[in-house]
Amino acid sequence: MPGERLTVRGTSDVGRFPGAAAPTRVELTIQKEADKTQGKGGCCGWFRKMCPCCFKRQSSTSVDITDDAEKVKPLTPEPVKPKPENGEATELEEMKLSVVSVDLLSSKTGQNRREHHTDLYDKDELIIRRGQTFQIELELNRPFKADTHKLHLDLRTGPLPLVSKGTHVIIPLVDDLKNERWEAKVVERNANKVKLSVNSPANAVIGLYGLAVTTCSLKGEAATTHNSSKNIVMLFNPWCQEDTVFLDDEDERKEYVLNDIGRLYYGTEKQIGARTWNFGQFHEGVLEACLFLLEKSDMPPSGRGDSVNVVRVISAMINAQDDLGVLVGNWTGNYSDGVSPSAWSSSVEILRKYHSSDGTPVSYGQCWVFSGVTTTVLRCLGIPTRSVTNFQSAHDTDVSLTTDVYLDENMEPIDYLNSDSVWNFHVWNDCWMARPDLPPGNGGWQAIDSTPQETSQGTFRCGPASVNAIRSGQVFLKHDTPFVFAEVNSDKIYWQRNLDGTFSQIHSEMKAVGHCISTKAVGSDERADITHLYKHQEGSEEERIAVETASRYGSKPDVYSTPMAEDVCVEVTVDNEGTKMGADAQLSILVKNMSSQPRKTTLHSQVAVMYYTGVLKGTIKKEDIPVDLLPNEEKIIEWVLPYQQYQNELVDQAALMLTLSGRVSETHQVLAKQTTFRLRTPDLTITPVGEAVVGKEMAAKITFTNPLPRTLRGVVFRVEGLGLQKGHEVVVGDVNGHSTVTLTEHFIPTQPGPRKLVASLDCKQLTQVHGVADIVVLEQ
Repeated sequence: MPGERLTVRGTSDVGRFPGAAAPTRVELTIQKEADKTQGKGGCCGWFRKMCPCCFKRQSSTSVDITDDAEKVKPLTPEPVKPKPENGEATELEEMKLSVVSVDLLSSKTGQNRREHHTDLYDKDELIIRRGQTFQIELELNRPFKADTHKLHLDLRTGPLPLVSKGTHVIIPLVDDLKNERWEAKVVERNANKVKLSVNSPANAVIGLYGLAVTTCSLKGEAATTHNSSKNIVMLFNPWCQEDTVFLDDEDERKEYVLNDIGRLYYGTEKQIGARTWNFGQFHEGVLEACLFLLEKSDMPPSGRGDSVNVVRVISAMINAQDDLGVLVGNWTGNYSDGVSPSAWSSSVEILRKYHSSDGTPVSYGQCWVFSGVTTTVLRCLGIPTRSVTNFQSAHDTDVSLTTDVYLDENMEPIDYLNSDSVWNFHVWNDCWMARPDLPPGNGGWQAIDSTPQETSQGTFRCGPASVNAIRSGQVFLKHDTPFVFAEVNSDKIYWQRNLDGTFSQIHSEMKAVGHCISTKAVGSDERADITHLYKHQEGSEEERIAVETASRYGSKPDVYSTPMAEDVCVEVTVDNEGTKMGADAQLSILVKNMSSQPRKTTLHSQVAVMYYTGVLKGTIKKEDIPVDLLPNEEKIIEWVLPYQQYQNELVDQAALMLTLSGRVSETHQVLAKQTTFRLRTPDLTITPVGEAVVGKEMAAKITFTNPLPRTLRGVVFRVEGLGLQKGHEVVVGDVNGHSTVTLTEHFIPTQPGPRKLVASLDCKQLTQVHGVADIVVLEQ
């Protein structure tokens, strides 16, 4: 329309799109001298220029005025006709077909929301999935007649909607709907009301759309446009076969798209811990926060139709490292100016806080928090996603696709060279989608990682990397496949410094990395082991081929040129569930002689406190252990770390690493083994009290016993339950050694069905203390 203003977000948006102009506001007015007259011809001439789709002349041509208004050619003005009297003008206005109101039929219980599986979102707007029809209802000022009236819909998204970019969509009325295109059909008429069935293509841009309805008649009347006061939200559609995120299993769709509660795994491979996480993708304010995240990214709106592009951008936007994303990472142990990563148990508070502060990063997160928030955002947008934990997860810093350990002439680690590390555990995400940008066979689960570890094309992000490509060692396929391959299947190579300063490969561990890769099972709270998806069976010919194939594309392609023989092996085991916090730590070292000759060695042992990322804080105990073995003999050495030696040294996760090294006297075989273990922390016990009914007050008792013989300072509880209670903090204060604290929470359930009440404890001396209670809420 003349004088319509097209606004963009600001000068920072200029440059994202080729040809974008510098001003923050563009004002477009099209007026011809002949149009200044108020007669019918002048009005029609103006309208032909502004809306050729609604006013056709026999000699006119189709013009896309959205992309370039200057393409509209001047039209020959109509002869000026006598100006109608006031009464005639009023009558003409009344005779025009116009829209009185638009009903988007957006009720949570209505057909649209139910059929599009969006009825769980706590939002009143029309939320739909692409590639599927939806219905809207128009109220007109008079009955609609298909033979004399014309009507079309306009959808716009982004700051500069363009037809050519798919961000301005003109939807015509058709007699029959066809797949893979924008179109609408009249399916019901009742007096002045018309119900339309609208179809969208499976590659439509996702996000927030504004809707306008334009009407006119075939007799040459001027068009009228009605702008809807409510917006439409378009999401990915895993129920649509043509969508790249289509998932052909209803149980998996329920788990990976619709389930708003999950489990995150942590600890070590021999002491796997689990904690409940509220993803809360349907919770109030979360969808708005996810849409805000898309707006805040540098991704142009036209790129939001590509699922590969969207997840790659989200993996960058979840961390704040270089783009002021959602979470600030912190592995220092000092969280005094924020929230300790282990204190979070939900994505909801994090995303709402980020949105309400207009994009101020939230403090603090570590890998499981980054993964939990990523799951929330991608499930909210309609992409099947799960959190995945890899135990003994390597961090390759030099693209060698090996985890390298450097020792000096005396078999002592050279700390400044040992930049590669093995995390006790690392949590990232799998998301499900086709990969038309890769060779066939690489669709399905894709690994993405929002934890800022290494940059990818200059930005802290990772993936999506095809899990099938990772399994086969095809590290040349994008995105970031070499890094993820090294995390799950790199060999640990030991190098010793020679007298001339060079290094020689002295030992390799082929089964040191990528164990017990875990995710929550479909339909239950059990742990599912998905290691077989990421790698072939350890030691199999297929697995060795994948490792050697991958290494040829790394920075040390000749590392597998010299095989080594071994007849003495060392293993370390942890009894049962491991040592409880506050007790002496005990491990068993098994040394086995597999030859028919005696063997003698000295094991150099040292144990260090370790961050779960594999970074060592410092050594707290060293010991040399002489070992004499008869032919085919096995010896078990009981190794003990007293509580007094570690009580003041621990950091987050209470993790330690035992390093063993030595050389067999008779054969000069090198023995090397690194084992990580953690001290088990207590759980919070949550006991529901009273009947769980919607709208009726109930309670829950939360009990905690301090396992340490020392006082815990500044203890804080965090409690949250989706459909039960909003997340909040309870300051407990100091808790004396071995004492018990009981907290009673009173709340009123708001949603029926199975619910989970989650609580966590936060204090400097003790982390990863949490609990969960299952509560079935009945209808009132």
